[in-house]
Amino acid sequence: MKKIKIYSTLISIIFIMSLLGGCGSKTEKWAYNHEPLVAVIALSDNGKATYKGNEYTYTKDDTYITLKNENGEQSIRYEMDGDNMTLYEESTYTRVGTGEGVVGTWTQSNGWSYVFTENGEFSEEGIFYGHYTVEEENSRIKLMYDDPIEDAYLYYTLDGDKLTVAYPWPMVRVQ
Repeated sequence: MKKIKIYSTLISIIFIMSLLGGCGSKTEKWAYNHEPLVAVIALSDNGKATYKGNEYTYTKDDTYITLKNENGEQSIRYEMDGDNMTLYEESTYTRVGTGEGVVGTWTQSNGWSYVFTENGEFSEEGIFYGHYTVEEENSRIKLMYDDPIEDAYLYYTLDGDKLTVAYPWPMVRVQ
């Protein structure tokens, strides 16, 4: 009888310690590298995610993180480079005026803009300037900045006068 009491006490202690010790799922949290203490996306081993304050379930392959909740589904392109991640966040712009392909002035209601000229020059927000090339087969625009900023690849889709770009945001792990 005394042995049973000892065993049941020992099992209870092990159970409580495993609960307190975090027997739950592991979560990886990522922040923009310019705001390294503020997590933008958190991915748990149990299939749950938080992205910009909203709760989701998620799946992940080598190219996309697919987030789902009661409002729908969205896929976010990402790339891993060792311990670093680049998250490609989408924004949609409307063409102002005329142009062929990506050539033209593209704006959002918040005032953000891109201008792509026929001779391969671009302006981003009227602040950053440089040259660009379009890789139609990969649906990518390569931005080569005049300033000492690393070149960027934007993935894009074009639907008439709507341009959706997936802009690369370097991420860091939140410890």
